[in-house]
Amino acid sequence: MAVFTTVSESELTTWLADYSLGKLLEMQGISSGIENTNYFVTTSNGRFVLTLFEILRADELPFYLNLMAHLARHGIPCPSPVANRHNQFLGSLNSKPACIVSRLSGKSTTSPNAKQCAAIGAMLGQMHVAGHSFSQVMPNPRGNAWRELTAPKVRPFLDANQAALLDSEVAFHTQNDISQLPQGVIHADLFRDNVLLEDNNVGGLIDFYFACSDALLYDMAITVNDWCMGSDCTLDAERTQVFLHAYQSVRPLQDNEQRAWTTMLRLAALRFWISRLFDKYLPRDGEMVNAHDPQHFERILKNHIATAQAVWL
Repeated sequence: MAVFTTVSESELTTWLADYSLGKLLEMQGISSGIENTNYFVTTSNGRFVLTLFEILRADELPFYLNLMAHLARHGIPCPSPVANRHNQFLGSLNSKPACIVSRLSGKSTTSPNAKQCAAIGAMLGQMHVAGHSFSQVMPNPRGNAWRELTAPKVRPFLDANQAALLDSEVAFHTQNDISQLPQGVIHADLFRDNVLLEDNNVGGLIDFYFACSDALLYDMAITVNDWCMGSDCTLDAERTQVFLHAYQSVRPLQDNEQRAWTTMLRLAALRFWISRLFDKYLPRDGEMVNAHDPQHFERILKNHIATAQAVWL
């Protein structure tokens, strides 16, 4: 992972004394994290995940922890934060903000089938409905202002054609106001590695630390761009159709959402193209980022521009 804060068993035992979680039996570092340090923790009371936040500050975290607690209370299978003896979800461990949450069952997939795409489509719809009653608001930190600020930073690393594509897409989306689309709490990073599956059912949604308030359709586009994408970086018709049908069986789309679908697919691809360019060429000091290939989302973006993906609605 990019940043890793070492925690010893004795340090964790001392920290857990502030919780009613029983005796520490086992702890194991999770190597896949990039933004945070994570450990699997087993106690005499059950299985949990410990997270130490490497980037987010303590004052930024209540939104995410309260959101997970809210969704879990409303039947969404997501990590449920555990409160300490002071009734607080957030503590401090080795000078880092830290929390401990329930550990969910299942495992992620790298090649989802149609039934799994339908399952995640329905679950995303259920999450959006459950989020309607969540009162806190978090403006999207990777929205229009972020795109306009970050694009010039990565532009010097692109060739002329790539730079032209970046400039035109940033300008295109600046002119499109998505605030009139249905808004609510979105996951904003519901890639395959952030969903735990049990066969063809969703066992858990994880990693809510990009969650924010934005257009619900944008969350759908981010998810479809990963779950329903073919090896040629175009949408697979069957997986896309079953995802959208399952989602709309929970939350039918409005007419303005259907009209905006192609634009939203492009916006979602642009967001991750820019962030992957940034992570590859401008990693934060002290980090060894295992950067994803930016060209993957560049190809997806080009294909969305070239084809009328709105037909899937």
